[in-house]
Amino acid sequence: MSSSLKTGATTLTSDSSLGARLTADRLASRRVSARCAVCGGDRLLEHLAVAGEQGPEGLIPTTDRFGTALSDIVWCPSCTHMQLREIPTEAELERAYGEASSDDYVDEEAGQRATARDLLERLERHAGRGALLDLGCWVGFLLDEARTRGWAPVTGVEPSKFASGYARDRLRLDVRTDDLMTADLPGGEYQAVVLGDVIEHLPDPGAALERVGELLAPRGAVMLMLPDAGSRVARLMGSRWWSVIPTHVHYFTRKSLTRLLTDHGFELRHLGTTPKAFTVRYYLERIGGYSPPVSQALVAGARALGVADRIWAPDFRDRMVAIAVSP
Repeated sequence: MSSSLKTGATTLTSDSSLGARLTADRLASRRVSARCAVCGGDRLLEHLAVAGEQGPEGLIPTTDRFGTALSDIVWCPSCTHMQLREIPTEAELERAYGEASSDDYVDEEAGQRATARDLLERLERHAGRGALLDLGCWVGFLLDEARTRGWAPVTGVEPSKFASGYARDRLRLDVRTDDLMTADLPGGEYQAVVLGDVIEHLPDPGAALERVGELLAPRGAVMLMLPDAGSRVARLMGSRWWSVIPTHVHYFTRKSLTRLLTDHGFELRHLGTTPKAFTVRYYLERIGGYSPPVSQALVAGARALGVADRIWAPDFRDRMVAIAVSP
């Protein structure tokens, strides 16, 4: 599983039989959520009826299937957390993410690097430069920026064969093609661990934080970037919010993310918004998930005005970054 989980629209490659296999797996192995994954509460209320298929592309990081998830979404009134009513299995997701492939984030390299630099600057206010681990690093742009800033050694784990291969072959990074939860990594040695667009994809986010705690050095920092399901935009858009997509298992609010971190022994140091930098064209192409004709017209207009390739980072305040310190 991974942050092979982001958003785009250029060249995609995938196994067309993946959707059929996942559908069969779901019927055989999914478990219905009986308790909240954050607080353990057993009163889960129906929230959004969004169950559907992932689409022929598979669980790629760049999807425009807005308003569709692999199951309906339920809500915990105790901690405000939201999650799929039917939780996919680890094996189901691991296989899907291993086959994930998309050139979109590669094409958007300049914006991705700008976003990474901003995030690393925030991280460095709470952790000294040292060994850094990026779990779900996709093609490795954040790792490469960290290496340039003096973090060493930098290591990544990424289940996507496409993305991890790019990081190794093109950027010469130490990125292992492996599962985030079981990769062979030294315990207690990392000054910082990054999970960018990752924890919302994992069936057991609490177990993921326990794993992070084992990997971090004393007083090491974890940095998480993820959608904010409690934001005003998310609440107003409901099931049509662009972060309701087939790759997401969990939908955190600021309250539920803070609860998860503190319950696992972390001290929250920073919680803020984190817009992503992409080209204007990329953002306008995402509108195709709602209306392809409108998206095409807007892209054409941006090209005519000469702004299609301009880097843009609009802050809709529906994405958050949390930095927390281990005991």
